[in-house]
Parts: sequence; structure tokens; C-alpha cells
Amino acid sequence: MIDDARIPRPALLLGLAGLVPFLWSAATHLSPVLATWAGQWFKPMFLGAYVGLTWGTVVLAFLSGVLWGFATKAEGREAALAYSLSVIPALWGFVMVSDASDSSAIFLTAGFAGLLLLDAAFQAWGLAPRWWLRLRVMLTVVTLACLAIPLQA
Repeated sequence: MIDDARIPRPALLLGLAGLVPFLWSAATHLSPVLATWAGQWFKPMFLGAYVGLTWGTVVLAFLSGVLWGFATKAEGREAALAYSLSVIPALWGFVMVSDASDSSAIFLTAGFAGLLLLDAAFQAWGLAPRWWLRLRVMLTVVTLACLAIPLQA
């Protein structure tokens, strides 16, 4: 019997891999030595807060697509609502994250918090797999912690 509440290994590993740019962003923000060393090899967009903001915007758009896929399980008015809600994270990132400012970081952080609420709703409606919310909570906690680091200065 398959345990449909267990996070599939590929989803877990790829989800954790998706945290690497956030962790790199935090590390290069916290360590000037690391940022200086990495600056020899990487363009500025791959260092500090900028990489976290850029990657976070990409991830919001990606997760909008995931929610869209979950919406295909719904019918009627529930489908219309699910499809409509699924595009919000991508639109939020596109409109609200416009530069490398603290405001953009705050808006991106709010976007991930809101996305977690959408994840919970899709789970409650039976559209997402049973393991989905456990994975999303774990990944979101790390993401939010990393995005908050540049705001501490």
C-alpha cells in the first residue's frame, strides 16, 4: 500500500534544492568575505539580497503554475475560484517585486506568506496531495527566514 501522506522523495529533494539560492542569498548577505570571494566569479545579481529577490519571484511564478495544475481537479464554481486564486502569486511577484529595495523584500515575503494560505486552501479543498502542505510549510519557513535576513540591517 502506498502512503499518500508521505512526501515523495523527488519532491522533497527538489524542494530542498530550490532553497539553495535563498540560502546562498542569506550567506552572501551575512558574510562580506564570502560575497567578495563569490563576486570574483558571479555577477552581482547572484549575490546578497538580489539573488533572493530574483529567485523568490521565479518561485512564486512556478508555484502559481503548480496551483493551476491543482485547479484542474476542481469543477464548476470551485474550478473558477481555484484558477483565479492560482494566478495571484505570479501576478503579485510581477507587480510588487520591482527592484532590490526593502519594500520589494517585504512584498515578496508577504507573497510567500499568502501563497502558504493558498496552499492550505487547495489542500482543504482536496485539490493538492495530502503531503503538499507539510512540504510547503517546511520550505516556506526557510524561505521566509532567508528573505528576512537583509531586512535586519
